[in-house]
Amino acid sequence: MEQKKEAINTVEEEVEIKQTAIKSILTAEEQASMTPDEIIGRLKKGNENFVSNNLTQRDHSKQRRIAAIGQYPKAIVLSCVDSRVPVEDVFDLGIGDIFVARVAGNIENRDIVGSMEFATAVAGSKLVIVMGHTQCGAVKHAIDNTDAKSMNMIALGDLLSEIRPSVDMTERIGEVSSKNEAFTNNVINNNALKTVEDIKLQSPKLKELDDNGTIKIVAAVYDMATGRVNFL
Repeated sequence: MEQKKEAINTVEEEVEIKQTAIKSILTAEEQASMTPDEIIGRLKKGNENFVSNNLTQRDHSKQRRIAAIGQYPKAIVLSCVDSRVPVEDVFDLGIGDIFVARVAGNIENRDIVGSMEFATAVAGSKLVIVMGHTQCGAVKHAIDNTDAKSMNMIALGDLLSEIRPSVDMTERIGEVSSKNEAFTNNVINNNALKTVEDIKLQSPKLKELDDNGTIKIVAAVYDMATGRVNFL
């Protein structure tokens, strides 16, 4: 009898969730009406939901069908490829809310910058976030000067060389080693900040949009231990 009651309660809870789940996606009007600062505020609130394990219920099936008609994301996030950083979940977002570009060490390249130009100048997004994260393996290998090319990983060696300037620009606090957590975290911060500046150097259009306030290009770091995103 108790099992039957529990089953009924479970079904009722599932029905309630489906009824209250968000079915809509971001519209062109909503995208156009938001400022970059407002979007940052919404993402911070979404991150609080993630940290408190209170993610918004969404009807992904319905959202998917609506999104097939068009998309109006509010931001593009450049994140590391690390599987422990689920970008949409971190900000409590769903289908059609943001563009996401991923590459180890969250560095920029021409293809990613081109994608950012599309996301903002073409598709209307108001915010570009370069999001690093603690415990970043790519940054650690750059700090430790891992010789990937000697292991026949030529492309990885080139990628690590893109991160090493952030190591060089970081103030020496103790040993220059990935085992030095304080130094490593400072490199991670500097790497995200440097990528923001490199994006502006690579793209006159993105710099123009940032300079006139149409968009913002900002750096942030996701804390693996707490789940919090700290905007730098």
